[in-house]
Parts: sequence; structure tokens; C-alpha cells
Amino acid sequence: MMAAENVQTFTDGNFDDDVLKSGAMVLVDFWAPWCGPCKRLGPTVDALATEYAGKVTVGKLNVDENPNVSFKFQIRGIPTILIFKGGQVVESVVGVAQPEDLKKVIDRHI
Repeated sequence: MMAAENVQTFTDGNFDDDVLKSGAMVLVDFWAPWCGPCKRLGPTVDALATEYAGKVTVGKLNVDENPNVSFKFQIRGIPTILIFKGGQVVESVVGVAQPEDLKKVIDRHI
């Protein structure tokens, strides 16, 4: 399965510029390749990226490859979705959320 073209890859290297300094609202999916629930959530995140293209920046951060960001935001369980606005976390969702629940979370902050 391909990642959606609207989904960005966030890293320790680009996180500050692409997420914290972004003028847009940013949804970050913290995940790892070995995480079964992350794999279940992946298609939902891809669909949200397509649905909210132009309104919300959507991306994924591999916690194994990017420990600094994961530590900074105290990611203890994955999948975790953090919603950023103006460089601040405005909402977090831990675990596999239903698409309609994530849409409600996003719509609250747009």
C-alpha cells in the first residue's frame, strides 16, 4: 500500500520548520513500523490528508527513527496523533481512533 501523496514525513530534522513554525494546522501521526494499531490507523490518516488537503498539513513521524521529537512531546504509546496550531499542541488522540472522531477533532480547530 502506498502512502498518500498528501502525507508528509516528519523527522527530528524538519519538525521545527515543518510543524512548529507552520502557519497551517498540522496533524502528526506518531507511529512505528512494528506497531499493529499504527498500521490500522494509517489508511485513516491517509484519507484525512486527502480530505483536508489545503486546510490541514498531515504527516507521520516514525518514533524509532526520530527519538528527539518523540521525547519532547512525551509520546509514551503509539499510535498517538497530535494536532498543532501555531506551534502548540491543541489536541492529542492516543490509540486507534475512528475516522469520524478524528474529523470532529480536526473540525474543532480549523
